[in-house]
Amino acid sequence: MPETFDLIVKGGEVVNHAGRGLADVGVRAGKIAAIGDLSQASAGEVFDAAGLTVLPGVIDSQVHFREPGLEWKEDLESGSRGAVLGGVVAVFEMPNTEPTTTDADALADKLERARGRMHCDHAFYVGGTHENAKFLGELERLPGCCGIKVFMGASTGTLLVQDDAGVEDVLRHINRRAAFHSEDEYRLADRRPLARTGDWTSHPEVRDAQSAIQSTERLVRIATGLGKRIHVLHVTTAEEVEFLSRHKDVASVEFTPQHLTLTAPEAYERLKGFAQMNPPIREARHQAGLWLGIANGVADVLGSDHAPHTREEKARPYPASPSGMPGVQTLVPIMLTHVADGKLTLERFVDLTSHGPNRIFGLADKGRLAVGFDADLTIVDMKARRTITHDWMATRSGWTPFDGFEAKAWPKATIIRGQIIMRDDEVIAEGRGEPARFLETLAE
Repeated sequence: MPETFDLIVKGGEVVNHAGRGLADVGVRAGKIAAIGDLSQASAGEVFDAAGLTVLPGVIDSQVHFREPGLEWKEDLESGSRGAVLGGVVAVFEMPNTEPTTTDADALADKLERARGRMHCDHAFYVGGTHENAKFLGELERLPGCCGIKVFMGASTGTLLVQDDAGVEDVLRHINRRAAFHSEDEYRLADRRPLARTGDWTSHPEVRDAQSAIQSTERLVRIATGLGKRIHVLHVTTAEEVEFLSRHKDVASVEFTPQHLTLTAPEAYERLKGFAQMNPPIREARHQAGLWLGIANGVADVLGSDHAPHTREEKARPYPASPSGMPGVQTLVPIMLTHVADGKLTLERFVDLTSHGPNRIFGLADKGRLAVGFDADLTIVDMKARRTITHDWMATRSGWTPFDGFEAKAWPKATIIRGQIIMRDDEVIAEGRGEPARFLETLAE
């Protein structure tokens, strides 16, 4: 009797832990049930992947979807629409909303807002502060929480923890890996007068490489002393890559497509405020250091740091213009273009966008194209040639710094837990996102 499946993804080139090769993927009850030759099997639905590449679902572990409180920039629906249009199956969303996500009620509110509205699976960071440090051990175990996020620089209000004692207090109270925005707030404050009004090329001077390096050195010293795990977000300097390569016992590392693609001063001259983010886009020397970190395995994950602002906000003269840019929808085509250009292998892309998040954050059933895992698939055309445009973007902000970028690969379908959510640039199943699960909190 032939096997039966709910869905068979047929005839694509599968890239996973076993390497790459032509194979079918059989899905049953939302899980991957078989990988191989399923030509004799039947299914309720068949997706013809001939000529396409089938990847484990891409996970973006750093996005700012701005809800609640800042919905004119983005919200959970529009942000997640961009995610699935870009081939992303799950996102981890940041706590700097209004109100901030710093207690159980705020986390529960975000999960409720996401229900039936978010198109991809999701989890939310809880912000670590001076005030809530003693409660973080309980908060990090709540369902739907991907971990604790700490801003050592580049934030305001209670989310800013710039001092060593505050960072130590946060780390003492938690057991999971904590994520850090690592810029030294004291040095940033000293250098703010260096900002030249209307001149965005001064942004990487104000937030110079040393601001990042000395913060990351402080952070690693504290984490090592306490025996705690840390995740250093959006690393931007060659020196940090070299330093962190010697501290992989405690520190995992994230890069962004923006820092791997855009360079100063050209990006600021061309894009002005639309190139402004924190930490900044830096010179080619630092970008070369990041690519070395991709090649030698220092980088663990890619995150988009999707952080949209309106065109009007971005048009304000520097330094009044806010930092941040959209990125969740462009992560896959940008990075697969780098694959096509030979800067990294497809297997390394999979490691950074699926296996890495699975490993670093302890995802319970996501991040691997393997039997028993969620049937999360990012299906791409590695031969497509498409131009990224503002018009393609789902973000409420309506723009991308990559407008006009000639992509050499394109997401064709996003499948989440066996459901085809996006196909051929159209979201065909809405509001199906569910909270992600984590190994360290399964018993909670």
